[in-house]
Amino acid sequence: MAVELPFARWIEDNQDALIQRLREAVEIPSVSGDASYRPHVHRMGQWLNDELVKLGAEIRSIPMGPQELEGQTLDLPPVLIGSLGKDPKKRTILLYGHYDVQPALLSDGWKHEPFKLTHDKDTDRLYGRGSSDDKGPILGWLNVIQAHKETGTDLPVNLKFCFEGMEESGSEGLEELVIKEAKGEFADVDAVCISDNYWLGTSSPCLTYGLRGLSYFSCSISGPGADLHSGVFGAVVHEPMTDLFALFSKLVTPQGEILIPGINEKVAPLTAEERKLYEVIDITLADLESAIGGKVIISDDKAEALMARMRYPSLSIHGIEGAFSTPGAKTVIPASVKGKFSIRLVPDLEPEEVGKLVEKYLKDEFAKLNSKNTLKVEMLHGGKPWVTSIEHWNFKAATAATEKVWGKTPDFTREGGSIPITLTFAEALNKNVMLLPMGRGDDGAHSQGFRASAGSLITNEKLDKDNFIKGSVTLGLYLHEVPAAAAAAEAQ
Repeated sequence: MAVELPFARWIEDNQDALIQRLREAVEIPSVSGDASYRPHVHRMGQWLNDELVKLGAEIRSIPMGPQELEGQTLDLPPVLIGSLGKDPKKRTILLYGHYDVQPALLSDGWKHEPFKLTHDKDTDRLYGRGSSDDKGPILGWLNVIQAHKETGTDLPVNLKFCFEGMEESGSEGLEELVIKEAKGEFADVDAVCISDNYWLGTSSPCLTYGLRGLSYFSCSISGPGADLHSGVFGAVVHEPMTDLFALFSKLVTPQGEILIPGINEKVAPLTAEERKLYEVIDITLADLESAIGGKVIISDDKAEALMARMRYPSLSIHGIEGAFSTPGAKTVIPASVKGKFSIRLVPDLEPEEVGKLVEKYLKDEFAKLNSKNTLKVEMLHGGKPWVTSIEHWNFKAATAATEKVWGKTPDFTREGGSIPITLTFAEALNKNVMLLPMGRGDDGAHSQGFRASAGSLITNEKLDKDNFIKGSVTLGLYLHEVPAAAAAAEAQ
């Protein structure tokens, strides 16, 4: 790592203390989706608030109101917003992260206690729930701020903060708060940096400039007044399960082609220049197969496989409610069944329009079955896709920082999943948003167990020590690259 700035050397020299702070954070089991853990989420929010204040930040802890969860009325965790530095001559960067985590129990199959940071000295990995998603990256920013303070180095930008405690459970109320603060706390923001994703693989850093959106559907078919015996009523009645299978066979092919008219036609066309971004990404089909745990990738072309993951829409069937699913043999005809599927959206697909296309198509196909059963189609929720320009100075600054710390140009990627608040920041603030990940593609952010599956090892959540330390330096150096990158953009 050829970064000789004082803040970078301080981070290198104080690794043990920085890992100890991460240990403190991981040991707070801030699981947002479980009512019994809610006090710990509030405790984590207070811990983070106190750490930021100690480092000189001005922080407001915003109460988010009550929530009904598991039959209880609970207070939502606060959103921490605030600032560090108010120099009108400097650019202002908004940092987003979340301090809540996914559930984890040792009995789930964890090799280590999930809420105790374990430093595996053989692999130099830091195991623990939240180590990579998203406490490690948040503490990376704390590392940067403390390093500047301890070395007497002036921060080259003003910082704004937005740290929430409900990302893993729907970010309740956050969108409304961001929209409100777009004219308040965030009014002077010049760009946004989010560290809540991962490298595509394990060897090359990346910057992310796009996310797919989501439309999630429920398809219910009902007929008989109660479950029936197949020996008595088989071939006598229209069976809801048979109708559902017939409909779902018309949604997508085994090769992943979406069959709903109007979906593929709306996708923004691919340019030769854009295709090159996927061709040069430092990953192989073998890497993807290793992550999958099997040689089941549809395309043998790396770029096509990556575009299927990031750039094109996909339709996945998730499950069926009301169907017999326990071990054994049961000859029941379900009276009603509900199938669930989703479509990952890309530009220029909008959730509302996709919802109308899906509903019309399923109703038209259902009519062709001549069934006397009843069909109901619902879009349960939707989120828009997001994509931005990698030519913006925000990306130029992060690219320069990545090259200096890691010795290679980052891959430019689009995520297959969704982070809805990204689009909210982009639209409410009308500023460039960039995802600058700290962790690697094998961090197992939402993993539950430690088991072998199809020859692939599924690990507990971890963060490589190298990624925590060099990743912190990358975040700091990005801030130092912002003034020059922004000035160069203005001069063009």
